[in-house]
Parts: sequence; C-alpha cells; structure tokens
Amino acid sequence: MKQFDWSVRVYYEDTDSGGVVYHSNYLNFMERARTEWLRHLGLEQPQLKSELGIIFVVHSMTIGFKSPAYFNDLLEIKSQCIKMGHGSMEFQQTITRNNQVLLVATVKLACVDSTSFKPVGIPAVIKQKFAKQLLNKQLVNK
Repeated sequence: MKQFDWSVRVYYEDTDSGGVVYHSNYLNFMERARTEWLRHLGLEQPQLKSELGIIFVVHSMTIGFKSPAYFNDLLEIKSQCIKMGHGSMEFQQTITRNNQVLLVATVKLACVDSTSFKPVGIPAVIKQKFAKQLLNKQLVNK
C-alpha cells in the first residue's frame, strides 16, 4: 500500500453559514487521516508517547485549495508518505469528492521527544512498519 485512503462525511458543524467547508477544517480531516493510517499500521499515538517517548508534530505545510466541499459531501482523504528522513516524515495529502480534487497539501511532520519537545530520530519500529506497508524501502532513509 503506497497510499492510505480514508473517508469522512462533511457535517453541518464543518461548514460556514453558506454550507461550505470552513478552510481550517480541512486540516482536521487530514490530521484524522494520518492518525487512522498510524492506527492501521498498529501504531496508537498514546502508545508512541508512553512506550517510545515520542510524538509527531506538524513542522510545515503547503496547501492548494482547488474547489470547495459542501455540507453532506463524502470526502476521500488520500495520504501518501513521500519522504522519510532521520527525524521527519513528509506526506502528500489530497482531498477529493467523487474523484474531483478539492485540495492538495504537503505536510511535514517532525518526531519530537514527548517531554522536552526536542527533535529526535524516528524509532526503527515505525520506519519498519511504514516500509512494509509502502512496499518501497527507498522512502526510508536510515
């Protein structure tokens, strides 16, 4: 699996008074998709914190809005890990509705110590799980 797909329904609370998804809610949808991907890999965020002493934080992001989503739309969030370094991962995330691209984003996550919030290397167990799922070990730089 080189890409992880996750669906979300747009609720009224996600929209502005015109029924259009409020721009910051797309960030929530993408965060949920990345969390679900980790869960799919058998990696729960509370365990990453308690057992490995790490958390992932958003380092940077670029977003291109193409078309709006509306109340009751069923959206597909497609997430692809495009780069994994020593202490960071980069994802390309696309939000679509019926195969129409609504948003394209590049999200860089940093791995940090859960107490000090200082950058640390991504644990090998996480890199291994991603490498198995991605079927492309070139993404993982040791």
